[in-house]
Amino acid sequence: MKMRTFILACAAMMVQGMAAKDVTVTVANTENTQRQELVELDVNEVYSKLGIKKCQKFIVKNAMDQQVAYQVTYDGKLLIDASVRPNGKAVYTITPGEPQAMKAYVYGRQYPERVDDIAWENDRTAYRVYGPALQNSGERAFGVDVWVKNTPDLEVEKRYATELSNHPRIQGLKKAGRDAEAKEIQIATTYHFDHGYGLDCYKVGPTLGCGAPALMVDGELVMPYCYKDYEILDNGPLRFTVKLVYNPAQINGDKNVVENRILSLDKGSNFNKMTVWYEGLTKKCDLAAGVVLHSEDLQTVDCGKNFVLYADPTDAPANQNFQIYVGALFPNCVKATKKLMFDEVVSGNAGHAVGITEYTPGEKYTYYFGSAWSKNDVRTFAEWQLRADGFLKALAAPLKVTVE
Repeated sequence: MKMRTFILACAAMMVQGMAAKDVTVTVANTENTQRQELVELDVNEVYSKLGIKKCQKFIVKNAMDQQVAYQVTYDGKLLIDASVRPNGKAVYTITPGEPQAMKAYVYGRQYPERVDDIAWENDRTAYRVYGPALQNSGERAFGVDVWVKNTPDLEVEKRYATELSNHPRIQGLKKAGRDAEAKEIQIATTYHFDHGYGLDCYKVGPTLGCGAPALMVDGELVMPYCYKDYEILDNGPLRFTVKLVYNPAQINGDKNVVENRILSLDKGSNFNKMTVWYEGLTKKCDLAAGVVLHSEDLQTVDCGKNFVLYADPTDAPANQNFQIYVGALFPNCVKATKKLMFDEVVSGNAGHAVGITEYTPGEKYTYYFGSAWSKNDVRTFAEWQLRADGFLKALAAPLKVTVE
């Protein structure tokens, strides 16, 4: 009996010792430039090395012994927001325990109160795509919208609430003939005006907007309409991810081609990751992705080997006097990048700057799209070109992560 008790006690001590073992994560930067970005680890490896069950909580600390924010994603990744000096290493320690409350840097949801928009944001910019309710209304808005901001705080929820809650009052004043009062309230509450934190002044309409994909038939874009179904897969604090499914379309004789997208936005990034694939397509087909070009400024466009960049003039250039920098990046390269101009300008929409690749049925194609604002973190188009170049170089030379 004593021997059995002794063996059980030793076994318990061994299990406790295994469970108490910390995990060390080393992030190495082999490039001669500062890096600040999310790194991904296999969370199951972390659970195993910690000796804890899946979904049990843990703490991540930096070299200063401070807790840092992390996130476990839908696809089994552990995200850590890493800062690493040029040719340097950053060390993080993971231990079992209850972490402190983490600040959310990203957030998104569907807004059925605003014709089924799905809007999401990080600490730099906000975006939205349009849903079934808008399509049912007959309004033609196909692409990705941009909402600029100059605060790291989450703004979208407040903007929708302020705008929508004042609509009934504004309409009531207009019906009563009190137009001046209605206009005053509208100016003070609409998210189409800047109240010190940013606004919505990007024109989308029947275009790709900022970064949407489209298959091509005989050199013409076959525009997707609004999403049909959605599923939010990640919602912070460091990454937002949503899956979108679109209504079937006829492409190259295939009658029920369904477009699927998974897009994500990370803390601190100017660029969303887009993965798109098509079900029901039986033949190879050109696939394009890019940004709409507006007639008010067709000069500031850069179509490079693996990117398209544009300084968008906004929906009221003379009044706004600032620019929205937009672009799409193609780290896997493309057949061509080029301008596709419309036969005629409609509502200021003059064409697109796109990257074109040959899409093979069944494959998943990944590229990146994003934006910045001249009143926030990227002041000039030259800076935007540098930002895009830096992002592509970081993708080509990822930070090296080891787990011990």
